[in-house]
Amino acid sequence: MKKIPDYLPQQVNSGHWTTAYTLFELRERLNGARFVLPVCSLGTSYEELAANVVDDELLLPPLFHEAMNDDLRDAMIARIRTCFPLFELSSDAAKHSERLRVQIHDPQPLPEVAPPQVLAFSVDTAVEEHGPHLPLATDTIQSYSVLLRLEDEIDGFVAGQPVEYGHLTWGLPFGMSIDLTPQLLTRYVTCFANGVFDWQRPEAVYVVDVHGSIVHRQAIIAGLEQSRVERWAFRWLHEPLIEFASERGDQHAGGVETVLVEHASPTLIDDRWFPSRIAEIEAAQMTLEKAVELTPDLQQFIRFVQETGANGIVGKIRNYETLDGAAMFETMMSVARDDVRKLLENSADSNQHVAGDSPWERDKV
Repeated sequence: MKKIPDYLPQQVNSGHWTTAYTLFELRERLNGARFVLPVCSLGTSYEELAANVVDDELLLPPLFHEAMNDDLRDAMIARIRTCFPLFELSSDAAKHSERLRVQIHDPQPLPEVAPPQVLAFSVDTAVEEHGPHLPLATDTIQSYSVLLRLEDEIDGFVAGQPVEYGHLTWGLPFGMSIDLTPQLLTRYVTCFANGVFDWQRPEAVYVVDVHGSIVHRQAIIAGLEQSRVERWAFRWLHEPLIEFASERGDQHAGGVETVLVEHASPTLIDDRWFPSRIAEIEAAQMTLEKAVELTPDLQQFIRFVQETGANGIVGKIRNYETLDGAAMFETMMSVARDDVRKLLENSADSNQHVAGDSPWERDKV
């Protein structure tokens, strides 16, 4: 059975899971590292998956049998191979396949569990570069900081295992990032929601994310709408933080996400880079406007990254110096508590599933 807190990164650049490592650390390890994509049952423990790797292998987040048919599984694996560890749409993509081993575990009977009142999970882009100082799982870390706090506070609320693949664009030119197309994401969310609902039989389901793309969020909502779950709510947890993030041009891996990851645990920030080398980080960050300009042509985006040495941050790292991580976290908690209260009360408001507004004019994250 899953144990979520033990699975989530505890220390940056440490352990068996790729998502605990930074973009720059993985780049340094690329020549020797091999990656494993597990396909397993929902009830398979993360410890069991980690026990099957050897010293030079790192695990990607698992895909789940109960959330896929064979066609969807094959399509997702093919897409993951295209994206990871380096994005390559040409025929040269085959050369990267040897770095990624797919390990398919036999399906297992799911253990019996007491039905929760609210089953919660995130759908985040957990395999997404977040610059030189933050781990790939930065989005999932933020979401589960909220969900695990809610689990401690609210009887009958259970934080289940996450969906750790989603739709992204900006990470692809830098490498170490996985994008599911919106269509694949919608299909996977539908099947995942059905799988956990059939297994755990919750009264309601609460789904969150922090990833900025409205396309990602709309794909999640479409997947939930097509599922068998009748009572559910979705929340973009960064929605109440727009004044600190996108309104300051600090959208990805900059000051906002740094302060929120630090609030979760200072051990999740690579102190070889931050804060001692903040000037160096700032010099290689990309503006929001430049990222939006480059997004329609990924090959042009890749060339720009290669020519300029951009470090994967789209935002303003010095925004960190004026932010209060604890206050921002409590703002997210307040919104999430209200969502769960409405679900528990079966309020009509809990049936309004809105992806939120685009935080910039041309949302293409």
